[in-house]
Amino acid sequence: MLNRMEMLRIFAVAAETSNFREAAGRLGISPQSVTRAIKELEALFGEPLFHRSTRQVQISAFGEQLASQARQTLNSFDQLFQRHAQPHATELTGRVRITAPHAVGRRFVLPLLGELMAEYPQIEFDLRLSDLMTDAVDAQIDMGVRIGFIRDRSYIARALARIPLFTVATPALLAKTGSPSSIEDLHNLPTSALVDRGSGRPWPWYFDNGRHLQPANPSFTTDDQETELDAVLAGLAIGQLPSYLVLPAIRSGKLCTVLDEQRPPPWELFLYRPQRGPVPARIRLVYDRLAECLGDPARVPSGVE
Repeated sequence: MLNRMEMLRIFAVAAETSNFREAAGRLGISPQSVTRAIKELEALFGEPLFHRSTRQVQISAFGEQLASQARQTLNSFDQLFQRHAQPHATELTGRVRITAPHAVGRRFVLPLLGELMAEYPQIEFDLRLSDLMTDAVDAQIDMGVRIGFIRDRSYIARALARIPLFTVATPALLAKTGSPSSIEDLHNLPTSALVDRGSGRPWPWYFDNGRHLQPANPSFTTDDQETELDAVLAGLAIGQLPSYLVLPAIRSGKLCTVLDEQRPPPWELFLYRPQRGPVPARIRLVYDRLAECLGDPARVPSGVE
């Protein structure tokens, strides 16, 4: 049985030709299918759509009115799917919601969004910065950036880069305090502590073979990683920070690394999105561009040259 949209389409073609056989040829169906569709529509509307005789088929007055309405309806229906069949400007419109850690969001995601806004001014961006794993469904997030690991199978996660951790300090501070020769030496040196905003406790420092250490007496504590970097660059403390924050300062000589032989395995930088339904073109576009940007070591420093 034909659905009502299919019957209207058949009727609209038949109304243009006034010949069921010609209409069938245009549509690639049998004349019997055309006749059956017209009869079902006539039964639905309770009005004759064509006056039939042995010689000809002529559209009725009611049929003329219905044909005009049917063409408008079919045009609107076809345009709806044409707009969403390929990424034209009308499709690349709407809001894209992104979450990222504070430092990654400010340093790397925001500049890329600026580039995208210049190219696609009709896309609206909503960037939420959080160092906690955001529930994309509850927060209505389209995609997120995270460092570490993602075990939740409700997300499609894509690893983009490996992020080493470096234990660093200024040359002046190390000249004053001496360099640690073991991780236990950190208890007796000025160190920084980064507070986990979720738990309110400082993050431990990570080292090889799964070892971790919580420096006993941090001289500087903050809940913002970029502020921690500023404190380390000011010579206030030894800190453990990710490569994307400290590599430029290491390469310029502003910071020195310590305990290199006990460095932990790199963490991974992920881009993830919810595993749900069709993905709009604007979401695919931003997701792919973020993946390209965050996976580019020229834009996001992720290792020692």
